[in-house]
Amino acid sequence: MGGYISLKRIALASGSTYRWQLVGMLWVVGFLNYADRQAIFSVFPLLQSRLHLSLTELGLLGSSFAWAYGLAAPFAGYIVDRIRRTIAILGGLQLWSWICAATALSNGLFTLTVLRSAMGLGESLYFPASLSMMSDYHGPETRSRALGLHQTSVYAGTVMGGFFGILLHRFLIEPVRGANDCVAKAGVLNPEVHSDSSTPGIFEFARLAIHRPAVWLLMAAFACANFVAVVLLVWMPSYLYKTFHMDLAMSGLTATVLAQTGSIAGTVAGGWFADYFVHRNHGGRVLVQAAGVLCGAPFVFFCCRTHLMSVLILCLTAWGFFKGLYDANIFASLFDVIPVEARGAATGWMNTVGWLGGGGFAPLLVGFFADRHGLGLAMALVSVVYVVAASLLIYTACFVLPRQKSTR
Repeated sequence: MGGYISLKRIALASGSTYRWQLVGMLWVVGFLNYADRQAIFSVFPLLQSRLHLSLTELGLLGSSFAWAYGLAAPFAGYIVDRIRRTIAILGGLQLWSWICAATALSNGLFTLTVLRSAMGLGESLYFPASLSMMSDYHGPETRSRALGLHQTSVYAGTVMGGFFGILLHRFLIEPVRGANDCVAKAGVLNPEVHSDSSTPGIFEFARLAIHRPAVWLLMAAFACANFVAVVLLVWMPSYLYKTFHMDLAMSGLTATVLAQTGSIAGTVAGGWFADYFVHRNHGGRVLVQAAGVLCGAPFVFFCCRTHLMSVLILCLTAWGFFKGLYDANIFASLFDVIPVEARGAATGWMNTVGWLGGGGFAPLLVGFFADRHGLGLAMALVSVVYVVAASLLIYTACFVLPRQKSTR
């Protein structure tokens, strides 16, 4: 009885404005997280000329962050499930900020690659900690909207200071793990898979995922979607610089603002759509994701093959919107099919699969192909990978999730 009363109090607290204030605070950290990792791609043409780098070498530089980030992610998730998430968020923020500042001292490919890899290690703690924390404040009814709004920080990343850590130390409040899901268990909507086991370790979660097809299918789809996203984010400034003869500032601005503006709108819409459809169809979140990548595929192809500025603007903005539909539900869909005590581990493994299996090789492979066949063609061909992602998601929503629900 006492435990029920405590959970009821948690539910009342979660209904307060703080849960949305939390999304706002973490939005700022996500904003900085993305800005630090993205800024270098706008000056790829300058690095290429100053350091005499080939496209393949630039691709290696682009991939180095993803390799370190992906390799560190399972360990980061393991740590997050065992320590206060406020510590992980604040510690990661300070670490990657210092590493980003040190990048200005680089004078060659080797130093840049090492520091980019170190930044990947520093940033690996943030997403497992923040997503796990937000999911304890937002139950199934608002989870896609909350995580989707936080996802918009990724698109809005620009240079800002590191003083937000002081404010966050004052205002971040650690929630009880799984609080909203424990309350929802007695209510109407409870799509999550619950477990009475203790928090799984790194490899225990990997074994758990093998026996849950929805988990590894969602991860495989994320690897495909991330492959496409990383290619466009890394190489689009260089493509615009060479094809449309823009200067560095304009090519970097055009490559990011159009897609990110579309993604902000798409992510907000994707969060609302998913929270609405999941009440009517257990695979509602996943179907929204499938629509995003399937509709985004042709815009990826045409934005890399056109020589008309009007078509480029339309395609980049539309790709951003449909990417947002997918991105809003990356982790909300995953959290529907894993135990609440394993959210940190699940986020870590999702990042590992997505960044090693997708983003880790995308810049390098496209750079290698571009050295031989041209950058535009190399980028356009990755649209096929979006179709593969859509196929995996549709299969998951239509065949795997209904079977999983019926066997609970």
